Amino acid sequence: MANFLGEFECKLDSKARIALPTALRKQLPPEAEGRLVVNRGFEQHLVLYPLPEWRRVTAELDRLNPYIKKHREFVRYFHRGATELELDGSGRLLLPRRLLDYAGIRDTAILLAYARRIECWDPTLYENLLSDEPADFARLAEEIMGGLGRSEPDAERFPDFREPPLGSRH
Repeated sequence: MANFLGEFECKLDSKARIALPTALRKQLPPEAEGRLVVNRGFEQHLVLYPLPEWRRVTAELDRLNPYIKKHREFVRYFHRGATELELDGSGRLLLPRRLLDYAGIRDTAILLAYARRIECWDPTLYENLLSDEPADFARLAEEIMGGLGRSEPDAERFPDFREPPLGSRH
């Protein structure tokens, strides 16, 4: 499944529906068949998962041990409020009022699409989140992403690669 991309401002109608922007609808995987799951995010926002991605995430959760209290608690909290939604004929989603209240979303939502999910934010909370950017974003990027590149010799990525002995280079 391809990754989502984009940031969109959407108005809620009087029935608490948002029209999913056409650019996002085009990015939905065909196997989702217009079905998504909305859930609470880890911060005060909502997360929309295409149904196949939701199934992948919950399959990971199913591997947790139900005999361990922390595992049970996490699974319960994670699923709390999860609701399956289906795009209507006009490309709208009816968001549950209880989840909208949790996220503080009233009449406008910001959709931040990345990876295989779409975050749904109250505009003020979203702006506050972004204004809290670390002073040294470049250093944070190096700290978080630096180890993903060529940190070790290429032998890790290419097992047949052997560094020639010193003095034998051309």
